[in-house]
Amino acid sequence: MEPAADRPGEDCIVLLHGLGRTQLSMVDMAWALRKAGYNVANITYPSLLYSIDELAVMAVNKGLAECVEFRPRHVHFVTHSLGGILVREYLAYHRIAHLGRVVMLGPPNQGSELADYYAALDWLGWLRPAAIAQLGTGPVSVPRQLGPVDFELGVIAGTLAWRPPLPGAPSLPSDGTVSVAETRVEGTRDFIQMPASHTFMMWNADVQGQVIYFLRNGSFAAREGLTDH
Repeated sequence: MEPAADRPGEDCIVLLHGLGRTQLSMVDMAWALRKAGYNVANITYPSLLYSIDELAVMAVNKGLAECVEFRPRHVHFVTHSLGGILVREYLAYHRIAHLGRVVMLGPPNQGSELADYYAALDWLGWLRPAAIAQLGTGPVSVPRQLGPVDFELGVIAGTLAWRPPLPGAPSLPSDGTVSVAETRVEGTRDFIQMPASHTFMMWNADVQGQVIYFLRNGSFAAREGLTDH
């Protein structure tokens, strides 16, 4: 059954932040979604301490538990970066009743060359996030092992690298952290590129508008030269 476009108050949206962030990074997105009439579960999970398979169960189940109080008709997900990979990992092994739509912002769906760079820095030692190598493009890359998606997915790729490139940052068009090419995954319902940076795309009003549009319609609002079906 398609999610109801005209009854957002009957739906709950789980927000999943990226690596090294907290729910504070998604506060403005949560505000925009609530203003649009949605119930929102904006959670924090310990992204630096556990592997992707552990984080997926931990974060998604926490979000689903917070949605229970709303008795939602559908549960949607809006994710940033690593958060999108957690949803893919979770749905590869679990079923979510009444799953609605998923919007991913800057997800490293093909792994990240920047993650490869930081995973190789031996001097980081125990400071190296447990999931960093799993976000790369090598043999232990979780995104590359997951395969095509089979749920309603919209991907927003940023194209604004607002700061000087980090060591190991992609040389291809990117949001400064994840390249446009790295965000793609087979089975995506709709895809759009927007002039937004990886760090701040969740706070971008135009990005928020596209997120809400996809949740309601299952596609992004047409923007000449930006949509790519």
